[in-house]
Amino acid sequence: MNVSEFDYDLPSELIAQEPARPRDSSRLLVLHRDTGAIEHRCFRDVVEYVGPRDVVVLNDTRVIRARLRGRRVPGGGKTEVLLLEEVEEGVWEALVTPGRRVQPGRMIEFGDGELLADVVGRTPAGGRLLRFSGAEDLRAALATLGEMPLPPYVHSPLREEADYQTVYSREPGAAAAPTAGLHFTPALLEAVRARAHALVYLTLHIGLSTFRPMRAGRLEDHQMHSESYSIPEDTATIVTRAAAAGLRILAVGTSTARALEASALPGGGIRAGAARTDLFIRPGYRFRVLGALLTNFHMPRSTLLVMVSAFAGRDKILRAYREAIDQRYRFLSFGDAMLIL
Repeated sequence: MNVSEFDYDLPSELIAQEPARPRDSSRLLVLHRDTGAIEHRCFRDVVEYVGPRDVVVLNDTRVIRARLRGRRVPGGGKTEVLLLEEVEEGVWEALVTPGRRVQPGRMIEFGDGELLADVVGRTPAGGRLLRFSGAEDLRAALATLGEMPLPPYVHSPLREEADYQTVYSREPGAAAAPTAGLHFTPALLEAVRARAHALVYLTLHIGLSTFRPMRAGRLEDHQMHSESYSIPEDTATIVTRAAAAGLRILAVGTSTARALEASALPGGGIRAGAARTDLFIRPGYRFRVLGALLTNFHMPRSTLLVMVSAFAGRDKILRAYREAIDQRYRFLSFGDAMLIL
């Protein structure tokens, strides 16, 4: 299929610049895959669509202060770094701007020189490998020198850093938030837990795939960047038993859905443990775990739009997006939500 088949006109004024307040007051478009019917609800109504035959799965990754502003050494030119993933102790994959001026062999310093990064390599995706030194605890240094890595289409500063974290985030390592989960309040999360068969967690640290556009003309030519994920034993056991019993697995967010499908076992259920995946879910993919998906509205021509189209059907998704635009829904990371049943 052509990437152009997943394009649509997104008015810039519909790109949300801050979250809804309170979180669960955002809007919710409910799409029924079997009939194509659409409902317009408030997000807190999501609890009405969850019952004792549902296992709700969430991604508990936590966004780190992954954006750093530094200076090239020598020369002093300004350089911006977005950390994506720690590939070995002290070495991180990163996006660096301006990349053409930051080649292997250069050094970047941050703050007053208390944190240094040697550029030790390039990645196939065009990023850089940075080896950090000068700080005994890099995480502590990031807490002081780093900034929250808001998406480039969000131009308003955060009122609070917690606005870009889910209320259930606990495993630090992400370069972007699992935004479908931003709508939950603690009270709503507990209400969902009370109605569901089970509510469980996995971890997928969101990285380069979120930021990397599809440059190929055809879906088949696009190569996803791999991401690490981890599924606890109890989560795998609950999901596997539920799947065998014919219960529905409801994923909160595309990152959760990707980890579930990447860990699917041939005979049903999912495997526990840590792994990496470069799975690209596109139309024609046979879902083995996912039964329902809670997600946000995604960018045109994005891998995330392709994924939800694979789950619900391209025509139904694009029709739902057109209706969301007509109804002035808010789009992207801080925007409204969509429940696909």
